[in-house]
Amino acid sequence: MTDQDGPTLQEQAPTLLGHVAGYASHRTISMGLRQGLIETLAGSTDGMTPEELADDTDLDPFYVAVWCRSALGAGVCTRTGERYRLAPHMDTLLLDPSSPAYLGGIFPVFEQHEMFDRFESVLDSGERLWWDQCSPDWIAGVAGTGAPFYTRLVPGGLGQVPGLLDQLTSGGRIVDTACGAGSGLVRLAEHFPHCEIVGVDGDAHSIDLAEKRVSDAGVADRITLYASPLEELSVEPPATVVINNISMHECRDIDGVTRNVLEVLEPGGWFVISDFPFPQDDEGLRSVPGRIMGGIQFFEAQIDDQLLPRSAYDDLLTRHGFTDLGAHQLTPVHALTWGRKPA
Repeated sequence: MTDQDGPTLQEQAPTLLGHVAGYASHRTISMGLRQGLIETLAGSTDGMTPEELADDTDLDPFYVAVWCRSALGAGVCTRTGERYRLAPHMDTLLLDPSSPAYLGGIFPVFEQHEMFDRFESVLDSGERLWWDQCSPDWIAGVAGTGAPFYTRLVPGGLGQVPGLLDQLTSGGRIVDTACGAGSGLVRLAEHFPHCEIVGVDGDAHSIDLAEKRVSDAGVADRITLYASPLEELSVEPPATVVINNISMHECRDIDGVTRNVLEVLEPGGWFVISDFPFPQDDEGLRSVPGRIMGGIQFFEAQIDDQLLPRSAYDDLLTRHGFTDLGAHQLTPVHALTWGRKPA
């Protein structure tokens, strides 16, 4: 191979070393979250020496010093002399699940067995699994990573859909399909107090978690929960809006689910799909958002699906007769697609 055929050997090596560096930073951040190092630093206004941080977390001071240097290299911390403090906004990004910018949940999720380890262990057989075979830690982790999607969706994302926010402010019936552990249900109930909320999920454990969450939030009287695959969705109509948040790509029969949604909606009702916009070209796959979504694909493959490009939902809704289609990208890894049932 000549230089004219592509990058040189010397040019390619930094690409691989960059991946190793990213892995080291990922593990550093995950460790800091699990061991309370990041949270403890967040509570310090003057910064902390490794010894002080070790004392507050009951960890070994020499090891904590190693972690601090790696966290500095990862951009999580800054340092003045020997005192470390969190870099600007890291407390929000890593520790505040209520923020639409929250990223802290994705680090431990990417280290769960269900993500890469199980994939590799069944790489020869291609054995699939489903949510009821996943560990409680995985379910909780996914709920944590899904929370900021709901935070962005409700109410800001829904406000991008023409006419929908005004309708829900007045009242209506919201069906949240694949509601998971219920964080979105609580948020919907809080923001739309005049609406009836219905949550549906195919995983019974998630519904159990949702029941407790809505009860603890004091909104159980306005929320009805069903454990049901979306392919068997049997919620009584009419619904003002049906929402699906980061789960539409998981439907075993996506056309069947869309037909069910159409049946549930009232004339003129909205279907809002909130999902990962998977890249459609090689350049997109090589971007940082594309590489993250490529990693998510390892789990998605095990439940026999893959993320979809956003435009695939345009085709889906058009195929089933939805009108007034629209789309809006909230972040590089979060996009909305919507349509209305003909009046």
